[in-house]
Amino acid sequence: MSERADTYAEAGVDTTQAGRAVDALVAVLGTIDPGRPPSAVVGSGHFASVLALDERTGLALCTDGVGTKLIVAEQAGRFDTVGIDCVAMNVNDLICVGAEPRAMVDYLAVEEADAVVLAAIGQGLKAGAERAGIEIPGGELAQLPEMIRGHPSPHGLDLVGAAVGTVPLERVITGDRVMPGDVLIGLPSTGLHSNGFTLARRALFEQGGLGLDDSPAELGRTVADELLEPTEIYVRAVLDLLASEATVHGLAHITGDGLLNLLRLNERAGFEIDRPLPSPPVFGLIERLGSVPAPEMHRVFNMGTGFVSVVPASDEAAALAALRRHYAGAAAIGRVTDDAGTVRLLAAGLLGDARGFRPT
Repeated sequence: MSERADTYAEAGVDTTQAGRAVDALVAVLGTIDPGRPPSAVVGSGHFASVLALDERTGLALCTDGVGTKLIVAEQAGRFDTVGIDCVAMNVNDLICVGAEPRAMVDYLAVEEADAVVLAAIGQGLKAGAERAGIEIPGGELAQLPEMIRGHPSPHGLDLVGAAVGTVPLERVITGDRVMPGDVLIGLPSTGLHSNGFTLARRALFEQGGLGLDDSPAELGRTVADELLEPTEIYVRAVLDLLASEATVHGLAHITGDGLLNLLRLNERAGFEIDRPLPSPPVFGLIERLGSVPAPEMHRVFNMGTGFVSVVPASDEAAALAALRRHYAGAAAIGRVTDDAGTVRLLAAGLLGDARGFRPT
């Protein structure tokens, strides 16, 4: 048996295989010769890339999509929130390099163009853009009936965005300043956000026998309402933090891989979480109905922490003051250690590294 349960792989997503595939792709892209000196300041592997436009200005850019959360939207016939998810997954990555998001363009691939559905998606994109303070000046619609199949047909779609922002080059945040003793401050998630839905759907629907209109006591609302809760947008809170008196050493968007995302900040650092934020009930429901082991839950989901800021211990109070103007639940959840390349969850008895989480 492997060191970790492969529940996610059994559901159809093998993250280990995907990681090897991405490495192969990045290895080729790293050999690109643009015919001029490269301008990348922050390249592949971080939450967003940064290109130097001139001696002072950096252009931050990233791309991401909504993923299989769209299947739930198709099954529920509700498309007014997934646009928020598309914006959130992009702008939350952009701010991790200290950039102020400016704009996003969307790519919408559909099985069949439906004006009502597209208008609903547009409403979500509009709401997300306004929350993030960005523009959506354009995008692309592709009708691909031979490639896209809905749940049910003909309502299949895929929604992806690419966002840009600006950051002064001397203020780019990469995590290279993260050091032992720094404090980790967590911002609460609104639930699953836009990650792990292949496993969540398997646990809730196939194994748990729930339907979208069911209202489990743990949730206090329908399954559809819970799963379609939009991804939180952290832009305004983080921009206020960056404008505060606090020094910021690192910023991490907690998506797939959970708190293992902290390892993307600094390979020389370790991270210890001893006071995790409360975990919304949906995670316990998935764990119970799907018999998902705790290490797998923490490897796939955010488990209640959607974003983490890393600041010097001396700046903890100033950082919390800035963040709590937006999130009353913002709290110090742990610290940086000298145990390089590890994430230790003391409350859960788990140790994580590049291989994932496992019991200590």
